[in-house]
Amino acid sequence: MLAILTSASLQGIDAELVHVEVNTGEAGAPDLVMVGLPDAGVKESRDRVSSAVTNSGFKMPWSRTTINLAPGHLRKEGPMYDLPIALGILVATQQLKAETLDECLVAGELSLSGATRPIRGGLAMGRLARSLGKKRLLLPQGSANEAALVEGIEVYAIASLDVAFRFLVGEYPLEMIQPQLLSNEAGRDAPTVTGDFSEIKGQQTVRRAVEVAVAGGHNILLLGPPGSGKSMIAKRIPTIMPAPTRDESLEILNIHSAAGVTLSGPGVGFGHRPVRTPHHTVSDVALLGGGSIPGPGEISLAHHGVLFLDELPEFKRSALEVLRQPLEDGQVTISRSAGKITVPCAFMLVAAMNPCPCGYLGDPKHNCRCTPTQIQRYRARISGPLLDRIDLHVEAPALSMSELRSEATGESSELIRKRTEAARSRQRRRFQGSSTSANARMSHAQIRKHCQLPTRLGDLLQSAMEQLQLSARAYDRILKVALTLADLGNRDSIEENHLLEAIQYRSLDRRLFY
Repeated sequence: MLAILTSASLQGIDAELVHVEVNTGEAGAPDLVMVGLPDAGVKESRDRVSSAVTNSGFKMPWSRTTINLAPGHLRKEGPMYDLPIALGILVATQQLKAETLDECLVAGELSLSGATRPIRGGLAMGRLARSLGKKRLLLPQGSANEAALVEGIEVYAIASLDVAFRFLVGEYPLEMIQPQLLSNEAGRDAPTVTGDFSEIKGQQTVRRAVEVAVAGGHNILLLGPPGSGKSMIAKRIPTIMPAPTRDESLEILNIHSAAGVTLSGPGVGFGHRPVRTPHHTVSDVALLGGGSIPGPGEISLAHHGVLFLDELPEFKRSALEVLRQPLEDGQVTISRSAGKITVPCAFMLVAAMNPCPCGYLGDPKHNCRCTPTQIQRYRARISGPLLDRIDLHVEAPALSMSELRSEATGESSELIRKRTEAARSRQRRRFQGSSTSANARMSHAQIRKHCQLPTRLGDLLQSAMEQLQLSARAYDRILKVALTLADLGNRDSIEENHLLEAIQYRSLDRRLFY
């Protein structure tokens, strides 16, 4: 007998329709034959499903059984087909009626006992089920919680194969997961952000630059000797970032779910911005994304959040150069033999570095041991095009002993966050009706519209550009930062003090790197 169930395949961060076809009663020795371009993980489903069906009190077919995952050209990976294959076997052997599954999309991994385990891409499967017009979505508990955030579909958490069977035949009623109750539960494992800006000693210029960067979503480079507080400040940036909107939260959760981050330990949590801090030994593929079947990398996992690269020159040159296009476009396209995906990656880059290999160039308390050649080689690891894409460059000088001993505290993260939230609110109103969410993401047309300068300020900017020998890309960056400074000052247009401060944040790139 033939049984056909609806399931899904995860391609990048999106789910694609897959039909699980199970045919029993074929001539030949009893065996499960898997076709439809499965990978090794899918092929292992034969053993898991056989044990799960038997241990759940059902009977396996006593004839050759063919399982086809259609369409055949789509590469299938992972254990997400265990549950639909097992239910398909029950339908094909007439232990379960097919009508009960007609309006369902099913996915889930099975243990040998028949219990389910969460799978990647629950939110994407919820969106697929809604687009297909399916009434019900059956997923394991953790994945079902994510999928329930999609409105317009009934999502049920399936604890085991036996529970799925009894639910489908009407013996065991399950309550539909309510999406409005999920915000606290989905965020229960969100990472705890420790530290506060009030703990930062001195560094008023750096604190101001970081506030500007967060208020407009700008990229920032912190440059200073060891112990100046660069990493300490960068790690506290999440405490002053505005909370994401619901749409942004869904995008964040969708990417993390597709990458499997929400399945192992504390995840990003619903309503929290992600912070990714890859080590400088990270590979190009891990940073950008990819694999035999393309998937999101660190830059996509930092979508709507922060990507912190400490000791920037220590990263491989090739790894840094792959950041150039994503920083500009806010998305990355990854092509492999198994397919091509486009993943969003609108992140805020926070980078920190020393001024030289030993770290003490320009430090009045330490002698630099580096030769000019070593210093030049060290700085040359960061290319001009990459540097142009970083909006703010700020020096973090070494602290004096009096500053370290001072008991005075600076502004708290809560006070700074209120100002950044107010600036972001102005930007949301400014860009209402467009896909732009912050000043750093303005298009050229939006720059021309919202960053108009009077003749006097235009001449001032032109003079600064010529003296500092800045690129045309830096021109746009200065205007974007100046508009953010105007937002922080609750001004409707760019004024002279905003423009001068924005130019100041670009003065390091040519002087220190060329």
